[in-house]
Parts: sequence; C-alpha cells; structure tokens
Amino acid sequence: MNKIPSVNLADFLSEDKNRKQKFIDEIGHAYENIGFVALKGHFLDDKLVSDLYTEIKNFFDLPVETKEKYEIPGIGGQRGYVSFGKESAKGKKEGDLKEFWHFGQYVEDNSKYKDEYPENVIVEELPKFNEVGKQTYQMLEKTAKFVLRSLALHLGLEETYFDNYIKNGNSILRPIHYPPIKTEPKGAERAAAHGDINLITLLMGAQGKGLQVQNHKGDWIDAMAAPDELMINVGDMLSRHSNNKLKSTIHRVVNPPKEMWGTSRYSIPFFMHPISDMKLDVLENCIDENNPKQFEDITAGEFLDERLRELGLKK
Repeated sequence: MNKIPSVNLADFLSEDKNRKQKFIDEIGHAYENIGFVALKGHFLDDKLVSDLYTEIKNFFDLPVETKEKYEIPGIGGQRGYVSFGKESAKGKKEGDLKEFWHFGQYVEDNSKYKDEYPENVIVEELPKFNEVGKQTYQMLEKTAKFVLRSLALHLGLEETYFDNYIKNGNSILRPIHYPPIKTEPKGAERAAAHGDINLITLLMGAQGKGLQVQNHKGDWIDAMAAPDELMINVGDMLSRHSNNKLKSTIHRVVNPPKEMWGTSRYSIPFFMHPISDMKLDVLENCIDENNPKQFEDITAGEFLDERLRELGLKK
C-alpha cells in the first residue's frame, strides 16, 4: 500500500447498516495493510482547533526558564513540560529535535485510577491554556472511542469491548513543538523512526510534509492529512492484543529541507491508552494455525512502564 486511505466516521455513526459496515471494512483493511488512516467526521470543531493552536504557540513562545518551571521531576514526563531533546526513539542515543507538553486524564466517578495518575499541571501565565487542552482531550477521546468500537467489530468482538478499558484510561494529549533548526543535526531527527506504545494515536497537525510511514515493503511514504482530517494509527498495545492482525506501523518526522530550517512545526498527537490493568493477552480469535500466538501475556501498565524506560523518560 503506497497511500494512506481516508475514511469518514460519519459512516460508522449513521443509522445505515451498509454505511457502518463499509467503514468497518475500510478501516480494518487499512489497519491490516498499512496501520494508518486519515479520518474525517471527528468531534473537533474549527474554533476549538484554532484556539488550541493559539494556546500551544503561546506556551512554547514563553521564555525557557518559564517553561522549565513546569517540568516536574520524578514522573517520567507524564504531565507538564518536557524540554528539548529529552526523548529519544527506542534504540537511538540522539534526542529528538522537539519539546512538548502532556495533558493527562480527567478522572471521573472517584475512580481508583485518580491516585495512579499525576495531576495535570496548570500554566499560570496562560489562563485559557488548560481549559482548551481539556476540551480537546475530551473530544479526541470521544472520537477514539468510536474508532475502537469499529475495530472491535472488525475483530469479531462485542462493539463496546474496549469501552470499559478506555474509560479513565491513561491517555495523553501531547502538543509538540519542533523548533527551527539552527545547526546541522548530527544524526538527530525531529522524531526518529518509532512505533507508538498505546492502543491508537489520533494526530492533529499532519497537514504539511514531514510525517512519513514505512509500508510493508520497507518504503517510506508521506502521510499528509486534508485540513479536516486526523491521522490515526495503530499502536503496539493493540497490535499485541490482535496478534499483529492490526499493524503498528513504524513512522517518523523527518527534518525539513535546509531552506525551511528556520520554521517551526507543531503537531498534536492524542495517545489513547487503556487502564493499567487491562490484559493485553493475545485475543483467542486472532490465533489460528497460520497465525500462532506471537506475544507473551502482559498488562498495559507493565508494557507502558517497560517502554518508558526504553525511551529514557523513566529511570
């Protein structure tokens, strides 16, 4: 596959059974063959998107010493600010050419998970920053819920199979700033080749060139979304759970041509994580004679902890 397919969530949400099945078939085929889709019909409106970009640009424009006030030690970068070059791809020593922020879950119903997650960090200098971040988080979480419902049906599960695993899950909204490049990067990229840890990732800001996806032949292809689309990909947790039926695809953000080094890039992924005690054991209906079980049993919390250590975010 040499092009990222485009699907429309309105088909899945419609009362028309044929349209709903069409969406399930299209997204299932895409995730079995390339691991990425571009999605229209999500729950973000233009004003919320515009407000979010305004707020995150305002944050990343703050003086470094102000931003560093919000870098919280001891939590593996799970909330607040992570400064430039701190994160690296698995197996790579060079830090990525980026700085970012983390909004985390807004736990409801006095759930036990409230004690498991760090508190969200409030930016005093920007009164609208946290509210706009929360609204975006919740609209992306709602979008992700319906995408996972379609994938549950594709895998032969109950439609709401994932619902209780993602409610109060350890999901993260990560506004990223790739600053202008000032000197020749020695082996470093804006985001080196990697797979995502989580169930699925919903990406805002893939409208310009930079994001590339590796297809099954090993070729890198540009992944560019239309202005009204999110780019959504499978993460390693869902790949494990489905015995690699749904593919977690390696992707990267390449450095721009030298004449564009002076420009910033912003992208905003939402990493949909389940609750920590979800078992990622391979689903029985994804195992057969041709596809024996490929992965050991593990919980989502154990898997996340292992990967954060590999990324250098947790010691």
